[in-house]
Amino acid sequence: MPVKQTLQLKLSQHLTLTPQLQQSIRLLQLSTLELNAEVERMLQENPLLERAEGEGDDEHVPLPLPLAGPGRVETDAGDTRGSAADDDRAAPSSDDSPLVAEYAEYGGSDADWGGAGHGDDDDFLPQQVASSTLREHLLGQLALLNLPLRDRRLATALIDALDDDGYLPTSLEEFARLFPDELEIEPEELSIALKYVQSFEPAGVGARDCAECLALQLKAVPVDTPHRDDALKVVGGHLALLASRDFTKLKRLLRTDDVGVRQVRDLIRSLNPKPGAAFAKTEANYIVPDVIVRKVKTQWVATLNEAAMPKLRLNRIYADILTRNRESSNQQLAAQLQEAKWLIRNVQQRFDTILRVARAIVERQRRFFEHGEVAMRPMVLREIADMLSLHESTISRVTTQKYMLTPRGTFELKYFFGSHVATDTGGAASATAIRALIKQLIAAENARTPLTDSRIAELLGEQGILVARRTIAKYREALQIPPVNMRKAL
Repeated sequence: MPVKQTLQLKLSQHLTLTPQLQQSIRLLQLSTLELNAEVERMLQENPLLERAEGEGDDEHVPLPLPLAGPGRVETDAGDTRGSAADDDRAAPSSDDSPLVAEYAEYGGSDADWGGAGHGDDDDFLPQQVASSTLREHLLGQLALLNLPLRDRRLATALIDALDDDGYLPTSLEEFARLFPDELEIEPEELSIALKYVQSFEPAGVGARDCAECLALQLKAVPVDTPHRDDALKVVGGHLALLASRDFTKLKRLLRTDDVGVRQVRDLIRSLNPKPGAAFAKTEANYIVPDVIVRKVKTQWVATLNEAAMPKLRLNRIYADILTRNRESSNQQLAAQLQEAKWLIRNVQQRFDTILRVARAIVERQRRFFEHGEVAMRPMVLREIADMLSLHESTISRVTTQKYMLTPRGTFELKYFFGSHVATDTGGAASATAIRALIKQLIAAENARTPLTDSRIAELLGEQGILVARRTIAKYREALQIPPVNMRKAL
């Protein structure tokens, strides 16, 4: 039977994400720093776009030089010492000096020792305080020792194997297997080289574990230091007892009283379990608040942070050219003009949405700004979404990596949202308020008899807040507060 073909007309609706809408969604979920990076990229690619403020002038303000960098050591007199290699450069050099010859063998040159004769002032560059790494600091001390070349190279290899905290992560047997067989490296040779490394500053560097690191630091203190021998005994084999605060066993082991155990613990606490961390280069993560909240008379008012808003405008020269010449040859510039208009509009819409959400949060959490965390009310994303007639996913994008500067500190917008816990009156308390109450109770507890999670639940129950013990434990761990046995003091 032949199939009959027919034509049918059907109407349907479907959602299409236009490029403009896609860009709007993408800009909304970016943080302020990411937004500035995106705007900077668009400024480089699109000649129709430019900043509205007077940036890019020819005025150059010199930046202040850093006073000290990571890894610098400031003495009591206030001077700053760099690595030992920096001190060597101040010493007189000669071609027949064994130290200079050895330095040249490791890649140094006369210019590194100040031997180059650049005496012109025009060639002098502004000097900045150099920051030495842990490796440079240790190699500088190694250069001062009169060691055979084989031992020096083994010590250098061990220094290169140290991690950022100054530990040697592999055993000497495993480390010896990393060398070629023809070198015939024995673990005993590495052990001797490791002793040299462990004698360097900072004390504790080159240790295989935390116990050895603390023991090296204790051996470096004067012999007549009170409780030094007891502390060595604890870190040598009983560090787990100290970590678990089993003071009863420690008193019996050291044959001392509470005062003696407390002084031994304080001596061990004064040590540095990560001796190489001071030389690590850390980068600060800056937060730029999007919204600023102030109290004006009796009202809390949220305003946008002008410093966080990129001010953009169209380039009038190119725009006038496109206005006068509407030819097909200018299709690329016309497309870039449209992209520039979209970006300006979407950036403005982004900050308008952030301000609307921030004002809704301030209105709902007014008691927090007046009284602090204990007055935080429970709130979910849907409440703000219904309040502003926006989708819940839009509120989620707005509150992620967007920050609010308040008199009580800087908070991410998502901080003001949280689950709720029932009260005996039929109401609800926010999880943030409960965490604040737990923090207050633990801060006021007796250190000799700290509060258990069950006791904290009972105290909150007396205030009308019904919280299970396991919920208290979860909130306490979120606050990074140790359990009751770790908070007990002598």
